Amino acid sequence: MSLLSAKIKEEFLAILPPTLFFFIALHLVALIHVLMLKGTGIPVTTSMSIAVAALILGKAVLLADLLPIINRYPHKPLIYNVAWKTLLYLLMAALIHYLERLVEFSRQAGGVVAGNEKLLAEMVWPHFWAIQILLFILIVMYCTMRELVRVIGNETVRRLFFGPLPD
Repeated sequence: MSLLSAKIKEEFLAILPPTLFFFIALHLVALIHVLMLKGTGIPVTTSMSIAVAALILGKAVLLADLLPIINRYPHKPLIYNVAWKTLLYLLMAALIHYLERLVEFSRQAGGVVAGNEKLLAEMVWPHFWAIQILLFILIVMYCTMRELVRVIGNETVRRLFFGPLPD
């Protein structure tokens, strides 16, 4: 049982940083989304659905990190990996965002095809793209920090941010 608990702890510690990051980031996006839509009658996203989306994105990051193509440029300047990972994570986030809306519209329309047609007809595209831009900025920040931590090391980053500064 000790091996199982160690594996569970390892998985939990691996999923915690991206999930916390996306939990906070998605709450910011939801707040901005609500402010953009104030007075339109569109329901506010609940904190629970944001938590689920953060868990999905956190797990998506971990799954994407298992792909052999994810760390495509390990020996080039960091911008290569940051740009590559940002693109992959942003595509994943856009897909999840679109599918989340599709489920909502499919329930209203009575089917996936009818829901997709209704979604494409009624979606406020400037709002969709505004949220994608926000997610892009947040994902760039996340990827940049992850790449810096990968190169500098966890312990050094912890000391720089929380511990005594090196002499």
